[in-house]
Amino acid sequence: MAAASAAPPCCPPFRADHIGSLKRPDALLAKRNEFHEGKCTREELKAVEDQAIKDEVKRQLDVGIKAVTDGEFRRHMFWDGFHNNLQGMEVIQNPGRELFKMYVPDIKAFFESHASRPGDTMICTGKLIRNKPMYRPEFEYTASLVKPEEVKNVKITLAAPEWYHLRHGEHAYNKDIYPSEVEYFADLAKAYREELADLYDAGCRNVQFDDPLLAYFCATSMLEGMKAEGQDPAVVLDQYIKLYNDCVRDVPSDMVIGLHLCRGNFKDGMHFSEGGYEHISKKLFNELNANVYYLEYDTERAGGFEPLADLPKNKTVVLGLVTSKFPQMEKKEDLVKRINEAADIVAKGSNQTREEALKRLCLSAHMCGWASHAEGNPVTRENVIDKLALIVSTAKAVWGDA
Repeated sequence: MAAASAAPPCCPPFRADHIGSLKRPDALLAKRNEFHEGKCTREELKAVEDQAIKDEVKRQLDVGIKAVTDGEFRRHMFWDGFHNNLQGMEVIQNPGRELFKMYVPDIKAFFESHASRPGDTMICTGKLIRNKPMYRPEFEYTASLVKPEEVKNVKITLAAPEWYHLRHGEHAYNKDIYPSEVEYFADLAKAYREELADLYDAGCRNVQFDDPLLAYFCATSMLEGMKAEGQDPAVVLDQYIKLYNDCVRDVPSDMVIGLHLCRGNFKDGMHFSEGGYEHISKKLFNELNANVYYLEYDTERAGGFEPLADLPKNKTVVLGLVTSKFPQMEKKEDLVKRINEAADIVAKGSNQTREEALKRLCLSAHMCGWASHAEGNPVTRENVIDKLALIVSTAKAVWGDA
């Protein structure tokens, strides 16, 4: 995907958004447990998934959200769907510390916690080949639930391509298959290009990579840990930016490429890292070929708006000002004030007026959605709807349309 030189026609046509995952209904969680215990068939589980997604899409449309998703109701974790469907990846059960990079904030947190340990993981043990559709079935069902003219707004979320590489480093792939990261990343990017082409063929025009790992490059703890192991964080970040660009290089101009960053979100609103975007903003905004950046801004741990001055005129930022971690409601007037503050910084960096800068901003609830894992955050489904309604109402107050 070539970097655009003017305001791209493929930026989101809506100002109110959400990250993608939604609170799973109890009936769905119960049926999935039955399936894992061998008490129901895959078809019986799918029927419950289908109905839950149908109900949730209606809720999103009723509240005024245009970028509807399936809530990731067919997934246990937000990164499911790509690597676990890719030939050449192997599940490693009960992995030990020696397989992981302990400087990765969530890995460190899991191993230091008495309550949690990293679950099964995956490494590349064979040549990577995409030999079947991955996210297309998820997209097609959701698309069937909206009007034909709204299919272009349906959003599908994708796993971050570097997910297992950052976690495992030199252990991420078999050196007999791939002599270096160059060959490994090349086949990985090829698989993503094939998946994106398949999604486009299905009518998908709005994709979002979910990537808390890039935000880890804002965390001093990880940067220092990488250096202690002889890694240059800047070089690794450059590798990942190139990987992304190779993944999306053939995407047609009318397909929106979004990139969602946060600092982790686990049970009870637990997070894994802190640090502002100033560590990565220049490269993130100017070198990585995405149209839209979904940025966490619901707590102080993400820093201030100042890095938004690095945003090019042809790109959009979705401000994650509404928290998905806790039920407390934000105030509309506070959200409007913060949106204008962000717009002033974007305007100053681009030599624009506030009104011009506002055209490149949107509003969302942030973190890893409302349920980055099946159990979800400490919010009710009613809390989710109330907050989505607040986002729509605030968007209309700022931009006149959601």
